[in-house]
Amino acid sequence: MVQSERPLRRGVTLTQQIFIGLALGIVAGWLISVYNPAAAAYFRPFSQLFLRLIKMVIAPLIFATLVAGIAGAGHVKVVGRMGLRAIIYFEIVTTLALIIGLVAVNITKPGVGVNLPMGQQSEITAKAQTWDQILLHVVPESVIRAMAEGDVLQIVVFSIIFAIALGMIGEKGRPVVQWCEAVAETMFKFTNIVMHYAPIGVGAAIAYTVGHGGLGVLYNLAWLVATLYMALAVLILGVFLPIALIFRVPIRKFLRAVKEPAVIAFSTTSSEAALPRAMEVLERLGVPRRIVSFVLPLGYSFNLDGTTLYLSLAAVFVAQAAGVELTVGQQITMLLTLMLTSKGVAGVPRASLVILAGTLASYGLPLEGVTLILGVDELMDMARTMTNVIGNCLATVVIAKWEGEFAEASDADLELAAARGEI
Repeated sequence: MVQSERPLRRGVTLTQQIFIGLALGIVAGWLISVYNPAAAAYFRPFSQLFLRLIKMVIAPLIFATLVAGIAGAGHVKVVGRMGLRAIIYFEIVTTLALIIGLVAVNITKPGVGVNLPMGQQSEITAKAQTWDQILLHVVPESVIRAMAEGDVLQIVVFSIIFAIALGMIGEKGRPVVQWCEAVAETMFKFTNIVMHYAPIGVGAAIAYTVGHGGLGVLYNLAWLVATLYMALAVLILGVFLPIALIFRVPIRKFLRAVKEPAVIAFSTTSSEAALPRAMEVLERLGVPRRIVSFVLPLGYSFNLDGTTLYLSLAAVFVAQAAGVELTVGQQITMLLTLMLTSKGVAGVPRASLVILAGTLASYGLPLEGVTLILGVDELMDMARTMTNVIGNCLATVVIAKWEGEFAEASDADLELAAARGEI
Protein backbone atom coordinates (compact mmCIF):
# COMPACT_ATOMS: atom_id res chain seq x y z
CA MET A 1 0.00 0.00 0.00
CA VAL A 2 2.82 2.36 0.91
CA GLN A 3 4.70 1.53 -2.29
CA SER A 4 1.68 2.36 -4.42
CA GLU A 5 1.15 5.73 -2.70
CA ARG A 6 4.70 6.98 -2.83
CA PRO A 7 4.83 7.67 -6.59
CA LEU A 8 1.60 9.63 -6.31
CA ARG A 9 3.09 11.83 -3.63
CA ARG A 10 6.32 12.37 -5.56
CA GLY A 11 4.83 12.21 -9.03
CA VAL A 12 4.46 15.96 -9.59
CA THR A 13 6.87 18.23 -7.77
CA LEU A 14 6.17 21.90 -7.17
CA THR A 15 8.63 22.86 -9.90
CA GLN A 16 6.82 20.59 -12.36
CA GLN A 17 3.49 22.08 -11.30
CA ILE A 18 4.89 25.55 -12.03
CA PHE A 19 6.04 24.43 -15.49
CA ILE A 20 2.58 22.96 -16.13
CA GLY A 21 0.97 26.21 -15.02
CA LEU A 22 3.36 28.10 -17.30
CA ALA A 23 2.46 25.93 -20.32
CA LEU A 24 -1.28 26.11 -19.67
CA GLY A 25 -1.02 29.87 -19.22
CA ILE A 26 0.70 30.29 -22.60
CA VAL A 27 -1.96 28.18 -24.34
CA ALA A 28 -4.81 30.01 -22.59
CA GLY A 29 -3.24 33.39 -23.38
CA TRP A 30 -2.83 32.48 -27.04
CA LEU A 31 -6.46 31.37 -27.33
CA ILE A 32 -7.64 34.55 -25.62
CA SER A 33 -5.48 36.74 -27.86
CA VAL A 34 -7.06 35.08 -30.91
CA TYR A 35 -10.71 35.06 -29.86
CA ASN A 36 -11.20 37.67 -27.12
CA PRO A 37 -8.19 39.80 -26.08
CA ALA A 38 -10.29 41.74 -23.58
CA ALA A 39 -10.70 38.58 -21.50
CA ALA A 40 -6.98 38.71 -20.62
CA ALA A 41 -7.82 41.22 -17.89
CA TYR A 42 -9.60 38.49 -15.92
CA PHE A 43 -6.28 36.69 -15.35
CA ARG A 44 -4.44 39.74 -14.01
CA PRO A 45 -5.92 39.72 -10.46
CA PHE A 46 -4.86 36.10 -9.93
CA SER A 47 -1.25 36.87 -10.89
CA GLN A 48 -1.25 40.02 -8.77
CA LEU A 49 -2.59 38.02 -5.83
CA PHE A 50 0.49 35.79 -5.96
CA LEU A 51 2.80 38.82 -6.00
CA ARG A 52 0.96 40.34 -3.05
CA LEU A 53 1.27 37.12 -1.06
CA ILE A 54 5.00 37.05 -1.73
CA LYS A 55 5.51 40.73 -0.96
CA MET A 56 3.92 40.17 2.45
CA VAL A 57 6.86 37.92 3.27
CA ILE A 58 9.74 40.12 2.05
CA ALA A 59 10.13 42.74 4.80
CA PRO A 60 9.71 40.52 7.90
CA LEU A 61 11.84 37.77 6.35
CA ILE A 62 14.77 40.05 5.48
CA PHE A 63 14.62 41.84 8.83
CA ALA A 64 14.36 38.68 10.92
CA THR A 65 17.04 36.70 9.07
CA LEU A 66 19.52 39.58 8.95
CA VAL A 67 19.12 40.47 12.62
CA ALA A 68 19.23 36.85 13.79
CA GLY A 69 22.28 36.16 11.63
CA ILE A 70 24.42 39.25 12.25
CA ALA A 71 23.61 39.69 15.96
CA GLY A 72 24.81 36.16 16.74
CA ALA A 73 28.13 35.59 18.44
CA GLY A 74 31.08 36.63 16.28
CA HIS A 75 28.97 37.58 13.29
CA VAL A 76 29.43 41.34 13.71
CA LYS A 77 33.20 40.89 13.25
CA VAL A 78 32.87 39.19 9.87
CA VAL A 79 29.98 41.18 8.41
CA GLY A 80 32.29 44.03 7.36
CA ARG A 81 34.69 41.69 5.57
CA MET A 82 31.85 39.73 3.99
CA GLY A 83 30.13 42.93 2.86
CA LEU A 84 33.34 44.24 1.28
CA ARG A 85 33.88 40.97 -0.59
CA ALA A 86 30.27 40.99 -1.77
CA ILE A 87 30.46 44.60 -3.05
CA ILE A 88 33.72 43.89 -4.92
CA TYR A 89 32.15 40.82 -6.53
CA PHE A 90 28.95 42.71 -7.41
CA GLU A 91 30.81 45.60 -9.05
CA ILE A 92 33.02 43.34 -11.16
CA VAL A 93 30.14 41.20 -12.45
CA THR A 94 27.72 44.09 -13.11
CA THR A 95 30.45 45.98 -14.99
CA LEU A 96 31.03 42.91 -17.19
CA ALA A 97 27.26 42.72 -17.77
CA LEU A 98 27.15 46.37 -18.87
CA ILE A 99 30.06 45.82 -21.26
CA ILE A 100 28.42 42.72 -22.77
CA GLY A 101 25.22 44.71 -23.34
CA LEU A 102 27.08 47.55 -25.07
CA VAL A 103 29.10 45.20 -27.29
CA ALA A 104 26.00 43.18 -28.25
CA VAL A 105 23.88 46.18 -29.25
CA ASN A 106 26.76 47.70 -31.25
CA ILE A 107 27.27 44.45 -33.16
CA THR A 108 23.64 43.64 -34.00
CA LYS A 109 22.43 47.29 -34.22
CA PRO A 110 18.73 46.40 -33.66
CA GLY A 111 17.67 50.06 -33.56
CA VAL A 112 19.06 51.05 -36.97
CA GLY A 113 16.22 51.75 -39.40
CA VAL A 114 13.55 52.04 -36.70
CA ASN A 115 11.49 55.22 -36.74
CA LEU A 116 10.50 56.39 -33.30
CA PRO A 117 6.84 57.46 -32.92
CA MET A 118 7.81 61.05 -32.25
CA GLY A 119 5.21 63.23 -30.62
CA GLN A 120 3.82 60.45 -28.47
CA GLN A 121 4.21 60.79 -24.74
CA SER A 122 5.68 57.99 -22.72
CA GLU A 123 3.61 56.58 -19.90
CA ILE A 124 6.71 56.73 -17.72
CA THR A 125 8.23 59.98 -16.60
CA ALA A 126 11.45 60.03 -14.67
CA LYS A 127 14.03 62.51 -13.50
CA ALA A 128 17.65 61.44 -13.47
CA GLN A 129 18.88 61.12 -9.88
CA THR A 130 22.01 62.95 -8.82
CA TRP A 131 24.73 61.22 -6.76
CA ASP A 132 23.57 62.88 -3.53
CA GLN A 133 19.96 61.70 -4.07
CA ILE A 134 21.21 58.15 -4.63
CA LEU A 135 23.30 58.35 -1.45
CA LEU A 136 20.46 59.75 0.66
CA HIS A 137 18.03 57.13 -0.65
CA VAL A 138 20.14 54.37 0.91
CA VAL A 139 19.15 55.45 4.44
CA PRO A 140 15.41 55.31 5.23
CA GLU A 141 13.66 58.20 6.93
CA SER A 142 11.21 55.66 8.32
CA VAL A 143 11.78 51.92 8.38
CA ILE A 144 8.00 51.44 8.53
CA ARG A 145 7.61 53.31 5.25
CA ALA A 146 10.54 51.39 3.73
CA MET A 147 8.83 48.12 4.65
CA ALA A 148 5.48 49.34 3.37
CA GLU A 149 7.00 50.38 0.04
CA GLY A 150 9.11 47.23 -0.19
CA ASP A 151 12.41 49.13 -0.53
CA VAL A 152 14.81 46.20 -0.08
CA LEU A 153 17.99 48.30 0.14
CA GLN A 154 16.62 50.52 2.91
CA ILE A 155 15.34 47.50 4.85
CA VAL A 156 18.79 45.88 4.58
CA VAL A 157 20.56 49.02 5.83
CA PHE A 158 18.23 49.39 8.83
CA SER A 159 18.43 45.67 9.66
CA ILE A 160 22.25 45.64 9.56
CA ILE A 161 22.60 48.67 11.85
CA PHE A 162 19.90 47.30 14.18
CA ALA A 163 21.66 43.91 14.32
CA ILE A 164 25.06 45.48 15.06
CA ALA A 165 23.53 47.56 17.87
CA LEU A 166 21.76 44.47 19.20
CA GLY A 167 25.02 42.53 19.22
CA MET A 168 26.72 45.29 21.20
CA ILE A 169 24.35 44.98 24.18
CA GLY A 170 25.30 41.32 24.66
CA GLU A 171 23.05 39.02 26.65
CA LYS A 172 20.36 41.66 27.06
CA GLY A 173 19.68 41.33 23.35
CA ARG A 174 19.36 37.52 23.33
CA PRO A 175 15.54 37.54 23.69
CA VAL A 176 15.27 39.78 20.60
CA VAL A 177 17.65 37.53 18.65
CA GLN A 178 15.63 34.45 19.63
CA TRP A 179 12.43 36.23 18.64
CA CYS A 180 13.92 37.07 15.23
CA GLU A 181 15.00 33.44 14.78
CA ALA A 182 11.43 32.33 15.52
CA VAL A 183 10.03 34.93 13.09
CA ALA A 184 12.45 33.77 10.38
CA GLU A 185 11.41 30.13 10.80
CA THR A 186 7.77 31.16 10.71
CA MET A 187 8.23 33.19 7.52
CA PHE A 188 9.94 30.24 5.80
CA LYS A 189 6.91 28.10 6.65
CA PHE A 190 4.70 30.96 5.48
CA THR A 191 6.57 30.89 2.17
CA ASN A 192 5.94 27.15 1.81
CA ILE A 193 2.22 27.75 2.23
CA VAL A 194 2.22 30.56 -0.35
CA MET A 195 4.19 28.45 -2.83
CA HIS A 196 1.25 26.06 -3.19
CA TYR A 197 -0.49 28.90 -5.04
CA ALA A 198 2.54 29.50 -7.31
CA PRO A 199 1.39 27.32 -10.26
CA ILE A 200 -1.89 29.26 -10.45
CA GLY A 201 -0.19 32.64 -10.05
CA VAL A 202 2.45 31.85 -12.65
CA GLY A 203 -0.10 30.50 -15.13
CA ALA A 204 -2.31 33.56 -14.70
CA ALA A 205 0.65 35.93 -15.18
CA ILE A 206 1.68 34.29 -18.45
CA ALA A 207 -1.92 34.05 -19.68
CA TYR A 208 -2.41 37.78 -19.12
CA THR A 209 0.83 38.69 -20.88
CA VAL A 210 0.21 36.56 -23.97
CA GLY A 211 -3.51 37.29 -24.04
CA HIS A 212 -2.97 41.03 -23.78
CA GLY A 213 -0.24 41.36 -26.40
CA GLY A 214 -0.60 38.17 -28.43
CA LEU A 215 2.21 35.97 -29.66
CA GLY A 216 2.86 38.54 -32.36
CA VAL A 217 4.22 41.06 -29.82
CA LEU A 218 7.68 39.86 -30.81
CA TYR A 219 7.41 40.63 -34.52
CA ASN A 220 8.14 44.38 -34.60
CA LEU A 221 11.08 44.27 -32.18
CA ALA A 222 12.18 40.65 -32.56
CA TRP A 223 15.79 41.57 -33.22
CA LEU A 224 16.01 43.61 -30.00
CA VAL A 225 14.58 40.71 -28.00
CA ALA A 226 16.93 38.25 -29.72
CA THR A 227 19.91 40.50 -29.01
CA LEU A 228 19.04 40.64 -25.33
CA TYR A 229 18.60 36.88 -25.06
CA MET A 230 21.90 36.25 -26.86
CA ALA A 231 23.70 38.76 -24.64
CA LEU A 232 22.25 37.17 -21.49
CA ALA A 233 23.38 33.76 -22.76
CA VAL A 234 26.90 35.17 -23.18
CA LEU A 235 26.73 36.56 -19.63
CA ILE A 236 25.66 33.20 -18.20
CA LEU A 237 28.10 31.07 -20.19
CA GLY A 238 30.96 33.56 -20.37
CA VAL A 239 30.82 35.04 -16.85
CA PHE A 240 28.65 32.97 -14.50
CA LEU A 241 30.00 29.57 -15.59
CA PRO A 242 33.70 30.51 -15.29
CA ILE A 243 33.05 32.04 -11.86
CA ALA A 244 31.30 28.85 -10.75
CA LEU A 245 34.22 26.78 -12.00
CA ILE A 246 36.84 29.04 -10.38
CA PHE A 247 35.14 28.87 -6.98
CA ARG A 248 34.33 25.16 -7.43
CA VAL A 249 30.59 25.60 -7.07
CA PRO A 250 28.77 22.24 -7.43
CA ILE A 251 27.10 23.19 -10.72
CA ARG A 252 24.66 20.29 -11.00
CA LYS A 253 23.37 20.74 -7.44
CA PHE A 254 23.31 24.52 -7.87
CA LEU A 255 21.17 24.30 -11.01
CA ARG A 256 18.82 21.87 -9.31
CA ALA A 257 18.41 24.23 -6.36
CA VAL A 258 17.86 27.46 -8.31
CA LYS A 259 15.60 26.15 -11.07
CA GLU A 260 12.39 26.84 -9.14
CA PRO A 261 13.25 30.45 -8.11
CA ALA A 262 14.45 31.05 -11.68
CA VAL A 263 11.15 29.80 -13.15
CA ILE A 264 9.18 31.97 -10.73
CA ALA A 265 11.27 35.02 -11.66
CA PHE A 266 10.88 34.30 -15.39
CA SER A 267 7.12 33.83 -15.14
CA THR A 268 6.26 36.72 -12.82
CA THR A 269 9.00 39.15 -13.98
CA SER A 270 9.59 39.88 -10.29
CA SER A 271 12.83 39.17 -8.46
CA GLU A 272 11.02 39.74 -5.17
CA ALA A 273 8.59 36.94 -5.93
CA ALA A 274 11.52 34.51 -6.08
CA LEU A 275 13.43 35.88 -3.07
CA PRO A 276 11.88 33.82 -0.22
CA ARG A 277 12.19 30.56 -2.15
CA ALA A 278 15.73 31.41 -3.25
CA MET A 279 16.76 32.00 0.35
CA GLU A 280 15.31 28.67 1.36
CA VAL A 281 16.87 26.56 -1.41
CA LEU A 282 20.32 28.13 -0.95
CA GLU A 283 20.20 27.24 2.71
CA ARG A 284 19.26 23.68 1.73
CA LEU A 285 22.21 23.66 -0.68
CA GLY A 286 24.62 24.34 2.18
CA VAL A 287 24.98 28.12 2.49
CA PRO A 288 24.73 29.30 6.14
CA ARG A 289 21.59 31.31 6.85
CA ARG A 290 23.50 34.38 8.00
CA ILE A 291 25.31 34.54 4.63
CA VAL A 292 22.11 33.91 2.66
CA SER A 293 20.20 36.58 4.59
CA PHE A 294 23.00 39.11 4.12
CA VAL A 295 24.30 38.56 0.57
CA LEU A 296 21.10 37.68 -1.31
CA PRO A 297 19.02 40.76 -0.30
CA LEU A 298 22.10 42.97 -0.76
CA GLY A 299 22.50 41.54 -4.25
CA TYR A 300 18.93 42.55 -5.05
CA SER A 301 20.12 46.15 -4.91
CA PHE A 302 23.75 45.91 -6.06
CA ASN A 303 23.93 42.84 -8.32
CA LEU A 304 21.12 42.99 -10.87
CA ASP A 305 23.24 41.58 -13.69
CA GLY A 306 20.40 40.98 -16.16
CA THR A 307 18.91 44.42 -15.57
CA THR A 308 22.20 46.30 -15.95
CA LEU A 309 22.94 44.45 -19.20
CA TYR A 310 19.45 45.32 -20.46
CA LEU A 311 19.82 49.00 -19.52
CA SER A 312 23.04 49.48 -21.50
CA LEU A 313 21.55 47.60 -24.46
CA ALA A 314 18.22 49.44 -24.39
CA ALA A 315 19.74 52.91 -24.01
CA VAL A 316 21.94 52.47 -27.11
CA PHE A 317 19.00 50.88 -28.97
CA VAL A 318 16.93 54.04 -28.41
CA ALA A 319 19.83 56.16 -29.63
CA GLN A 320 20.07 54.01 -32.76
CA ALA A 321 16.29 54.21 -33.29
CA ALA A 322 16.42 58.00 -32.96
CA GLY A 323 19.32 58.25 -35.40
CA VAL A 324 21.68 59.60 -32.70
CA GLU A 325 25.28 58.47 -33.07
CA LEU A 326 26.89 57.87 -29.66
CA THR A 327 30.68 57.96 -29.57
CA VAL A 328 32.70 55.36 -27.68
CA GLY A 329 33.44 57.97 -25.00
CA GLN A 330 29.75 58.79 -24.58
CA GLN A 331 28.88 55.09 -24.29
CA ILE A 332 31.57 54.59 -21.64
CA THR A 333 30.23 57.58 -19.71
CA MET A 334 26.74 56.12 -20.00
CA LEU A 335 28.11 52.81 -18.67
CA LEU A 336 29.54 54.56 -15.62
CA THR A 337 26.25 56.40 -15.07
CA LEU A 338 24.26 53.17 -15.25
CA MET A 339 26.63 51.57 -12.73
CA LEU A 340 25.32 54.08 -10.19
CA THR A 341 21.70 54.56 -11.23
CA SER A 342 21.01 50.82 -11.48
CA LYS A 343 21.82 50.33 -7.79
CA GLY A 344 18.78 50.01 -5.59
CA VAL A 345 16.41 49.20 -8.47
CA ALA A 346 13.37 47.60 -6.88
CA GLY A 347 12.94 43.91 -7.70
CA VAL A 348 9.49 44.47 -9.12
CA PRO A 349 8.20 44.18 -12.70
CA ARG A 350 9.52 46.83 -15.12
CA ALA A 351 11.11 49.05 -12.46
CA SER A 352 14.12 49.23 -14.80
CA LEU A 353 12.01 51.23 -17.28
CA VAL A 354 12.12 54.13 -14.83
CA ILE A 355 15.92 53.93 -14.71
CA LEU A 356 16.01 53.72 -18.51
CA ALA A 357 13.79 56.78 -18.83
CA GLY A 358 16.05 58.68 -16.42
CA THR A 359 19.14 57.69 -18.42
CA LEU A 360 17.55 58.76 -21.72
CA ALA A 361 16.54 62.09 -20.20
CA SER A 362 20.04 62.77 -18.85
CA TYR A 363 21.56 62.18 -22.30
CA GLY A 364 18.94 64.12 -24.24
CA LEU A 365 17.54 61.02 -25.94
CA PRO A 366 13.78 60.88 -26.67
CA LEU A 367 11.63 59.34 -23.95
CA GLU A 368 9.43 58.04 -26.75
CA GLY A 369 11.98 55.24 -26.91
CA VAL A 370 10.51 53.88 -23.69
CA THR A 371 7.10 53.76 -25.38
CA LEU A 372 8.67 51.88 -28.27
CA ILE A 373 10.15 49.25 -25.95
CA LEU A 374 7.01 48.85 -23.82
CA GLY A 375 5.45 46.50 -26.38
CA VAL A 376 8.04 43.78 -25.85
CA ASP A 377 9.38 44.75 -22.44
CA GLU A 378 7.44 41.96 -20.74
CA LEU A 379 9.28 39.32 -22.76
CA MET A 380 12.65 40.95 -22.11
CA ASP A 381 11.80 41.46 -18.45
CA MET A 382 11.28 37.71 -18.03
CA ALA A 383 14.80 36.86 -19.18
CA ARG A 384 16.62 39.65 -17.36
CA THR A 385 14.77 38.99 -14.10
CA MET A 386 15.60 35.29 -14.25
CA THR A 387 19.24 36.22 -14.87
CA ASN A 388 19.15 38.55 -11.85
CA VAL A 389 17.98 35.71 -9.60
CA ILE A 390 20.50 33.18 -10.95
CA GLY A 391 23.31 35.74 -10.62
CA ASN A 392 22.43 36.58 -7.02
CA CYS A 393 22.10 32.92 -6.05
CA LEU A 394 25.54 32.28 -7.56
CA ALA A 395 26.98 35.31 -5.75
CA THR A 396 25.66 33.98 -2.43
CA VAL A 397 27.29 30.58 -2.95
CA VAL A 398 30.54 32.23 -4.09
CA ILE A 399 30.73 34.43 -0.98
CA ALA A 400 30.03 31.39 1.20
CA LYS A 401 32.87 29.53 -0.54
CA TRP A 402 35.10 32.61 -0.23
CA GLU A 403 34.37 32.73 3.51
CA GLY A 404 35.12 28.99 3.77
CA GLU A 405 31.67 28.27 5.21
CA PHE A 406 29.92 26.39 2.42
CA ALA A 407 28.76 22.98 3.67
CA GLU A 408 27.71 21.25 0.45
CA ALA A 409 24.49 19.27 0.81
CA SER A 410 24.59 15.61 -0.15
CA ASP A 411 22.54 14.15 -2.98
CA ALA A 412 20.50 12.23 -0.40
CA ASP A 413 19.63 15.45 1.47
CA LEU A 414 18.60 17.14 -1.77
CA GLU A 415 16.47 14.13 -2.74
CA LEU A 416 14.74 14.26 0.63
CA ALA A 417 14.17 18.00 0.33
CA ALA A 418 12.74 17.49 -3.17
CA ALA A 419 10.41 14.78 -1.90
CA ARG A 420 9.10 17.19 0.73
CA GLY A 421 8.63 19.94 -1.84
CA GLU A 422 11.32 22.07 -0.15
CA ILE A 423 13.55 22.38 -3.19
